[in-house]
Amino acid sequence: MEPVTPFRHGTELSQQEIWKLERHPLEVEASVRERYAVLGPGEIERVPGELERLKWVGIYPQRQGGDAFMLRVKVPGGLLRAEQARRIGEIVDELAHGPQAHPVWGDRYCDITTRQTIQLHWLRIEDVPRVWDRLAEVGLTTVQACGDSARNVTCCPVAGVDAEEAFDAGPVAAAISRYFTGNREYANLPRKFKISVTGCLEDCARAEINDVALWPARLPGGELGFNLLVGGGLSDGPRMASDVDVFVAPADAVECVRAIAQLYGELGNRENRGVNRMRYLVEELGPERFRDELESRARFELRPAGEALTRRHRGDHVGVHRQRGGGARGPLHYVGCSVLLGRLPGRDLVRFADLAARLGDGTLRLTTDQNLILTGIAEADLGVLEAEEVVRRHSPSPGPFSRGALACTGSEFCRFAVVETKARAAAWAAELDRRFAGRLGDAPVRMHLSGCSASCAQPQVADVGFRGATAHVGGEIVEAVDVGVGGSLGLDARFARWAAGALPAEDVPAALSRLIERFLAERRPGEELHSYARRLGEAALASLIDHRPPRHAGASPGRASRQESGRGQA
Repeated sequence: MEPVTPFRHGTELSQQEIWKLERHPLEVEASVRERYAVLGPGEIERVPGELERLKWVGIYPQRQGGDAFMLRVKVPGGLLRAEQARRIGEIVDELAHGPQAHPVWGDRYCDITTRQTIQLHWLRIEDVPRVWDRLAEVGLTTVQACGDSARNVTCCPVAGVDAEEAFDAGPVAAAISRYFTGNREYANLPRKFKISVTGCLEDCARAEINDVALWPARLPGGELGFNLLVGGGLSDGPRMASDVDVFVAPADAVECVRAIAQLYGELGNRENRGVNRMRYLVEELGPERFRDELESRARFELRPAGEALTRRHRGDHVGVHRQRGGGARGPLHYVGCSVLLGRLPGRDLVRFADLAARLGDGTLRLTTDQNLILTGIAEADLGVLEAEEVVRRHSPSPGPFSRGALACTGSEFCRFAVVETKARAAAWAAELDRRFAGRLGDAPVRMHLSGCSASCAQPQVADVGFRGATAHVGGEIVEAVDVGVGGSLGLDARFARWAAGALPAEDVPAALSRLIERFLAERRPGEELHSYARRLGEAALASLIDHRPPRHAGASPGRASRQESGRGQA
């Protein structure tokens, strides 16, 4: 197998590329075990580029600095065995201690992410080797949970049990994850490399915003497999993934993604990290040339794409749902619990693990909307499960705003965020649920809050998305948000339109109330909020969202002034 060539544009490499060439990032694990865990975090800063290399083993320094680190645990496809979930919860409760208790979550909690991973906070570097060893005992790793490499592979969280899926793509997602994890040959890519694989019909793995996505398709003869999408992503250059007219059989999926990683490693930009995500390469090459480049590297015959089977974007798997098959005690169900903003006390994760082992099939599923699912619940046990305190606390039947709320870690932990996200979004959701309980039906209102323009909370594909900013109010600088409305995925995929810039955070509940009241008064039968927002138009949206005088309103410079929409095609 040929090694990935680390150059395309000559020798003017970015500083990060120079660091990666000086020492392979995967070698940092030995340094953590033998040096930093012994001598302390001060030793890390003595080594140029070491903070960058730590990402390859899932470690980020927290905003607080010093000995506070975040550790991200990979969960391929979001599938956790009960013993794995219990181990993570125990580690959180024992070692991931905040300095003071939060009024909602306490001081020992973890975060479920939009890539179906789990983030632990407040870890000391001297405890990291012990955490790694305890995770490895149950088959978990943090390797390449971060860094310029293949990230956690996402999948439909109910793969294998969904009664309506085209086929179970879970084993494919797991195989791709195994191939790339620890593979030095493909661990040094120009930037992060995000992969989505699904056989479900409702796009819950968010194919359109991944670097590589395999979603269900059928050839004229009836063969089931995947159509290939490439070049999706968000942040400052959002782009919907392009269909490059390739059908991929499940048996060829690993090789297909390997060849794309080779292509990206050889042709991707290594000079400017601002424009070196794979979506920029796809935009530069165009779908046809990208397909030609892939064909020259892939070790299987590229066949034309089949019939796309995706019906819509589901939004979430919250609630009680019939699943495939049955047992001695009758039909089986899966139960999606709404974990508010993905934040979960360690003790609650342990309790969910116990319930999965006692009442379910011994697994838990993490979702891309930061929730948690228990599968294999007999109909006779549903009442027992729903009566459990931890299930009542993370309810399968939340209000529409709590159900659809999603947030990154924000300025509480992230060095790049400019606003606090988790507690703020929780307060917004609670207030809006009180105002509109019973009037919006059961569907979630997808409200995504990202602490900066990096879009970790995916605001561009939400009904209402928020991006951290600052505003001047009464001579003071306050936390604010850019507001986007009308985003969605699935058959009507489109990015939100940025309707207001730098709206003070305290004004958001009133602004959303105005929008929802008008939606309830004017919506057509079956119309969803994102569709209504598009019909309403940009000027009307702006006037609804932002009631400030014109001299105070407006976008954060260089951010909300952009307007992105439509399925991007190179």
